[in-house]
Amino acid sequence: MSASVTLGVMPIAEALSTPPESGGYALVVFVDGALALGAASAAALGDAAKVIARAAEAASFKGKIGSALDILAPAGLAAQRLLVLGTAPEKDGEKVDFLRLGGLAIAKLGKAAQGRVLFDFASPPEDAKAAAADFALGLRLRAYKFDQFKSKKAAKDDSENGGPTDVRIAGADEAAVAGVAGLADGVDLARTLVNLPPNLLYPESFAEKARELEKLGVAVEILDVPAMEALGMRALLGVGQGSKRPSRVVIMRWNGGRKDAPPVAFVGKGVCFDSGGISLKPGAGMEDMKGDMAGAACVTGLMHALASRKAAVNAVGAIGLVENMPGGGAQRPADIVTAMSGTTIEIINTDAEGRLVLADVLWHVQDAYKPAFMVDLATLTGAILVALGQEYAGLFSNNDELAQRLTEAGIKTGEKVWRMPLGAAYDKLIESKFADIKNTGGRNAGSITAAQFLQKFVNDTPWAHLDIAGTGMSAPTSDLNQSWGSGWGVRLLDRLVRDFYEK
Repeated sequence: MSASVTLGVMPIAEALSTPPESGGYALVVFVDGALALGAASAAALGDAAKVIARAAEAASFKGKIGSALDILAPAGLAAQRLLVLGTAPEKDGEKVDFLRLGGLAIAKLGKAAQGRVLFDFASPPEDAKAAAADFALGLRLRAYKFDQFKSKKAAKDDSENGGPTDVRIAGADEAAVAGVAGLADGVDLARTLVNLPPNLLYPESFAEKARELEKLGVAVEILDVPAMEALGMRALLGVGQGSKRPSRVVIMRWNGGRKDAPPVAFVGKGVCFDSGGISLKPGAGMEDMKGDMAGAACVTGLMHALASRKAAVNAVGAIGLVENMPGGGAQRPADIVTAMSGTTIEIINTDAEGRLVLADVLWHVQDAYKPAFMVDLATLTGAILVALGQEYAGLFSNNDELAQRLTEAGIKTGEKVWRMPLGAAYDKLIESKFADIKNTGGRNAGSITAAQFLQKFVNDTPWAHLDIAGTGMSAPTSDLNQSWGSGWGVRLLDRLVRDFYEK
């Protein structure tokens, strides 16, 4: 992977007078609907600001949010380019989205080796530090590229079309800009894990990548097959028994809160490749199933983010890592397995495997760590795509307060969730003739019955399930992400913790 931008801060007064370390630079300024600059920007540009009005008239540039005016070799400036970004709302009451503005800036800078941004506005933001942090985060998120497997020629071509290597945000709060690094790194880590091919990212290697969080002060425990057998995790182990790659469970713990405070817990589905098992998936598009571990990737990226900023919270991140393969030892439809909780499960479809993995990990976490709440993330059902597309993740919860807080965090970060129903009536769809429950209820209400299944393994712990099949992989490109792996959920859950659970 590469985050193709490094960020720095400098005074606006020095942005135009101090030469860049090497080569030329592109200068970024912001205007409103009247093409007005911020006071500091206008002072810094002086007479050179007149070029904006002339170029805007020629290009019919109105300063609308999302629009840009690119002026080459601007008269009176040492910069090679003057990039003018609009901030005027398209409708009444609309506010500037500084996160998106950062992504737009890095995209418009394009091939520039160096960029300098005059972070100054005709109408200053209400919270300048928060605006600077969002802008810097947007820069970082959009700059991410996954190019480590490209040939030298392809990598060179890609680099020439990529973004700048150095951006200085003049006039921004230095601490605010620096403070986003850990969160951006966490999102990038999650993206890279989802993007990696399954011959390189499998349960054992994923576990070792999670172990690298020890460098940040995260305590990491890896459970191997004998350890899971001793705990009774037979639902999880049944999924992985057809693969030559042994399954793993990883428990990551960040202890940044009071010693007596219960932890918050996050659980991720980590099916490193999902062939469907004996209930084999169609061949077309099966390559996308390398991303069936996006929930585990999010949890790992989140723990990185929490530890990087030394979050004042105790947190547990638990991921169940398996491969679902159709080997000679693979689990069969009609098999009955006993989960760690003692619940017996009839296997109807081996491609409904993620809930089996989560069942044992959820039970273990609620039993061993007594968390204040649990949130699990899983690319669990295609049915959630039918219901919500790729705009929202499905939210299921047994706790209204937790559900509301997740919804609020989703609105603030743009990683939106939509609450779906749970109810005892749906339990009838997963009743089994031969065991306590079965692992799928059929086509109708597929996402709901999957959540009903998971709910049986959380006891009375406040819990939310996020079905991220539409958001965690094969993500649509946006101002913030151009990668197949989105890193979805890291920012959402970091915000949840930051706003409601840090002491």
